[in-house]
Amino acid sequence: MADDQKKNPVLPLAETTASLPPPVPSTNLAAEIQQSPRDKLPVLVVLDDDPTGTQTCHGINVLTVWDAATLEAEFQSGTRGFFILTNSRALPTPEARDLIHEIGTAVKNAATKTNKAFEFVLRGDSTLRGHFPDEPEVAEEVAGQADAWILAPFFRQGGRYTINDVHYVLEGGSKLVPAAQTPFAKDATFGYKNSNLVDYVVEKSKGKISAERVKSISLEDIRVGGQDAVAKKLLGFEKGSVVVLNAVVDTDMEVAVQGLLQATTSGKRYLYRTGAAFVSTRLGIEQIPPLSATELGLDRSPTSPGGLIIAGSYVPKTTEQLECLIDGRGDKLKRIVLDVEELLLAHKDNLETAVSAAVNLAGEYISKGEDVLVMTSRKLITGADEISSLNIGSVVAAALVLFLRLLVPRPRYVIAKGGITSSDAATKSLAMRRAEIRGQAAPGVPLWRCTEPTSKFSGITYVVFPGNVGERHTLRDLVASWAKPTSGES
Repeated sequence: MADDQKKNPVLPLAETTASLPPPVPSTNLAAEIQQSPRDKLPVLVVLDDDPTGTQTCHGINVLTVWDAATLEAEFQSGTRGFFILTNSRALPTPEARDLIHEIGTAVKNAATKTNKAFEFVLRGDSTLRGHFPDEPEVAEEVAGQADAWILAPFFRQGGRYTINDVHYVLEGGSKLVPAAQTPFAKDATFGYKNSNLVDYVVEKSKGKISAERVKSISLEDIRVGGQDAVAKKLLGFEKGSVVVLNAVVDTDMEVAVQGLLQATTSGKRYLYRTGAAFVSTRLGIEQIPPLSATELGLDRSPTSPGGLIIAGSYVPKTTEQLECLIDGRGDKLKRIVLDVEELLLAHKDNLETAVSAAVNLAGEYISKGEDVLVMTSRKLITGADEISSLNIGSVVAAALVLFLRLLVPRPRYVIAKGGITSSDAATKSLAMRRAEIRGQAAPGVPLWRCTEPTSKFSGITYVVFPGNVGERHTLRDLVASWAKPTSGES
């Protein structure tokens, strides 16, 4: 981290962005894509390493299974793209590689059967945690070698910007902190030391990808040269390059995608490792405001049940948001804490006994119409290495899954805080196989709805709340806005 601090200082947002070439004010990319014939562009298949990658989309599906019938039906639906939730970030690297190979092969077979062209996006964390370069390597083994990998972690809604190939995290609304100098880079499993994406690629590939192979589409290319300049650079890169896309505002990504699409008309094929913003941009999905309780049709009548918030994420932002939620809602929120050390002790014997009291208590509160927060204790317990840390996380996730699976009363809504938590709750507790991405509950916070009759609590409003997204007050404000009015409120 010390080396990164010397090379990449913290920057002031306003002064830094003012020093850049002015951004393109608008593009017509979304209209071009939406008006183009459905078969003009390949179907975008987004392999999402946790469910938070749906955070800029609406009106498309996320699949949690990849059997032939489900995939073929999705390809035949006429969709421009869809997500498959892999949850691979929760797995050790060898298992993640095997899973991507399995899913990739299933996708390729379904596309062949339905005569559809497709391209892969490996959607990963906008703070650079995840199985890189492993996942793109495996996807390329399945789909064939791409002309280049596109690395685009930009995610404006979460304050993740790439400038001069350095990836930044916005803090406090005014400071651009190089990503390697944030708590995300200290991740027990996916930590890293370099904020410059050229150095990051070399570091994460253990030198297998040399710095010379990492190319760049700069903000000057995008803002001054436009899509033609972007396409020209892309066409000039050697096969096997890794290309960093710089971006600070949405139109930067739009112009870059226009250039990419132009390059593909010349026969180039790309494989993408990106944050969420690339996906919605490439699909031509325009951003809409967060959906209100009224728009969602939430029942806020006096006799309606309580809502449920489940929190398993340990990133500092989540802990800060939980503190704000608890302080802000006071006695309007019932809090139940699952002690992680007790869960680890109970894991080998009887996890069900360890969570049963919490299940019963939460059920009573929800039936009485009271909102409930079920959270794990905040003391972070890590293992001696990456694998044991993942195993501890798995025990915690298993306890939360079991809690929701055993819960009997249907809550008014479910908010799941954290990537692994929300993934496991959707798939293992609520038995979702295909869900519609309805939009966002707050900027960068996805909303899903699964109407399959085999799903537990079918049709419930389900919030996938990333651990590292939002301000201190975002979770509190969401829960407050969805609360039942108290006397005197309308």
